[in-house]
Amino acid sequence: MADMRAFQDAVTGWATGGPDGPARDLAESLGARTAVLLEGLSDLAAVEALAARRGRDLAAEGVCVVPMGGAMSVGRYAGLLGPPGLGLRLTGLCDEGEKGFYERGLTRAQAPLQDIHVCTADLEDELIRALGTAEVEEILHAEGDFRAWRSFQRQPAQQGRPRHQQVRRFLGTKKGRKIRYGRLLVEALTPARTPPPLDGLLASL
Repeated sequence: MADMRAFQDAVTGWATGGPDGPARDLAESLGARTAVLLEGLSDLAAVEALAARRGRDLAAEGVCVVPMGGAMSVGRYAGLLGPPGLGLRLTGLCDEGEKGFYERGLTRAQAPLQDIHVCTADLEDELIRALGTAEVEEILHAEGDFRAWRSFQRQPAQQGRPRHQQVRRFLGTKKGRKIRYGRLLVEALTPARTPPPLDGLLASL
């Protein structure tokens, strides 16, 4: 895992104008064959949690999971990691609203589009629908966030909104909360309830 974190950092440095050498060296030492392009750290937490639940060691399998800091960066990362750069197979997970960025980025990098798995709204939406709001509320309670959740629900802006939308918005109201619950919600899933985009992504690796 330490080597994978180092690779993620090296790729981020390369994508922001740094040297390519560290990323190339780590890709070779890791035996990298596939790069999973993710929008952010909450997606990373979810993918890593699901891989762990299924007994997968993605790094040992040559799979490098890369959070890009936003879908608008996909063209840059696809060019560096895909056929024009390191020559890795590209796959990924994205929100419905960001699908166009992925399609354009992978097309420019001459990578197949069918390996991108699209969430209906976003991954949090998929996980909440898979578990149901009642079970998500149980997790909030177990994590000590239930009082904050109830307070959030009483805000005027939340009145009349479906509970599913309230939960989804609540997860994004505090820094780091989406990352933490990305892992926790995945850990609460049964195999049959794993959202298709997440399940399909892992199955494709």
